[in-house]
Amino acid sequence: MATHDPSAYLKAAENGDLDQVRAELAAGAPIDARTPQRRSAILLAAMGGHLEVVRHLIGAGADIDAQDDKCFNPFIWGCIHDDLTLVRTMVAAGTDLQRLTRFGGNGLTPAAEKGHLDIVRELLTTTDINVNLTNFVGWTALIEAIILRDGGPVQQEIIRLLLEHGADPQMTDQWGVAPIDLAREKGFHEIVETLAEFGA
Repeated sequence: MATHDPSAYLKAAENGDLDQVRAELAAGAPIDARTPQRRSAILLAAMGGHLEVVRHLIGAGADIDAQDDKCFNPFIWGCIHDDLTLVRTMVAAGTDLQRLTRFGGNGLTPAAEKGHLDIVRELLTTTDINVNLTNFVGWTALIEAIILRDGGPVQQEIIRLLLEHGADPQMTDQWGVAPIDLAREKGFHEIVETLAEFGA
């Protein structure tokens, strides 16, 4: 085993082999080594659902915010893939809530858009994540939650949560169209009523 070749360490993290991860680190593997796609060991472990390895690497001082070439880190990965335990683990570890996805959203943006209700609730009630961040295409989490889903009960609840936690119903899209008008265009009557209730 070459002391400074990180490949065995990265593979162990990807496979969730905690004993091997420990052994590689003890032998001198750099804790923040990256794959050619710039994925760190803690990200590989997170992507594989290996929370025991994730927690060990947090405790060992890994860079929890390092992002790969697609802007994934453990927190953003958890928000996108509806892994509430991973999201909670990363928030508790002090993850940087201002890191952005490749589309310029924060963790809340894809969670709201994809209908990950528990993640949205967790972020809004336990963190100070920016609820009104506008991503690179000119959309807030509220706008994404309206236009990219089906307007069904889960999205209705997500939209109410966003509004209750400070989402601005007046913030328009990049063409100046207000959320309530976007909801009207989609025929989402319940969402229109909710937006009106919050002063849209």
